[in-house]
Amino acid sequence: MKARPDEKTIETIKNAAKKLTGAARREFQAAVTLDHCHGSPRFARELFGWSPHSIRKGFAEKEMNCIIVDRQRTGRTKYTATLANLQTDIRSLVDPNSQTHPTFENTFRYTRMTAKAVLEALVREKGYNKEELPALSTMRELLGKMGYRLRRVQKTKPQKKFPKRTRFSPT
Repeated sequence: MKARPDEKTIETIKNAAKKLTGAARREFQAAVTLDHCHGSPRFARELFGWSPHSIRKGFAEKEMNCIIVDRQRTGRTKYTATLANLQTDIRSLVDPNSQTHPTFENTFRYTRMTAKAVLEALVREKGYNKEELPALSTMRELLGKMGYRLRRVQKTKPQKKFPKRTRFSPT
């Protein structure tokens, strides 16, 4: 029975696995699991933090001597991919109606335009079809990712007058 590898070896193996992707990573993980973990994917998960499912898939690929194709992403394509100018058009509409925080406490730009108003302006001013634009909730999320917040900016308040310091005041 083989002894557990030391911490330096474990870190080196983890680092090597991070640099690999797909079938090459699974092949490496399967080989390391056979060599250092007695062939147990559960022990490899405890030791290296790897998914037992990917290790089992690596075993299957090694056994069949072929690569099992990774599952491709399904679902709708991103709006930034289908509508390349969407973000620049949104910025051109929202920037004149936005301002930064007066004390520059954060990087968000506060705007008075709602997501619904942005969608309507895109149709009216930029000539987009309503069907090709994202839904209202998606537009809210997109505005948030672009750094806009729907909030009125509170003006900076003057500091309160502090009581005069006396000889016996604690501060």
